Amino acid sequence: SRAALVGLEPRQGRLGARLLLPLIRDGAPPVLVDLGWVPQGARGPIPEGRVAILGFVHPGEARSWLAATDDVANRHFYTFDPPAIAAALGLPEAEPFALVRLGPPGTPDPARGIPRPPNNHLGYVITWWGLAASLLLVLGAFLIRRLRSPP
Repeated sequence: SRAALVGLEPRQGRLGARLLLPLIRDGAPPVLVDLGWVPQGARGPIPEGRVAILGFVHPGEARSWLAATDDVANRHFYTFDPPAIAAALGLPEAEPFALVRLGPPGTPDPARGIPRPPNNHLGYVITWWGLAASLLLVLGAFLIRRLRSPP
C-alpha cells in the first residue's frame, strides 16, 4: 500500500517507471528502495517480511522548473525527491537518498550495474591538441608572411 513509481522510461517498446518501496527501520528514518523498472500498470511482486538488498545509494534530485508535475494521488513522481515522496506516502521524514537494487533481469527489472561517472578525456585530448595544432599553424603563417615581406 506504500509503493510509488518514479520517472517514465520506455524499454523494449513498453512504457514504465521505477518501483519504490519504503524500508522501515527501527529507530531510524525510513529509506526508499528502488526495486527496478516495471511496465506501466504493473507493480510486480512486492517483497514482504525481512528482505536482503544488494545495491547502491542514489542521492535525491532537486526539482527543476522544467520537471513534470507529480501525480501524488496515483503515487507517480517525476522528480526523485525522497522527502517529498515519503511525505506523500504518509511516512515520517525520510533519508535524502534511496537504495537502488542490483540484480538479474526480472519483474521489477533492477539495475544491472553501478553507474559510472562520464569519461570525457578523449574529448579533452582532441580539444587541447587541436588548439595546440591551430596555434602552430597560425604561428607558421605569421612567420612565413613576416619572412616574405620586404624589410
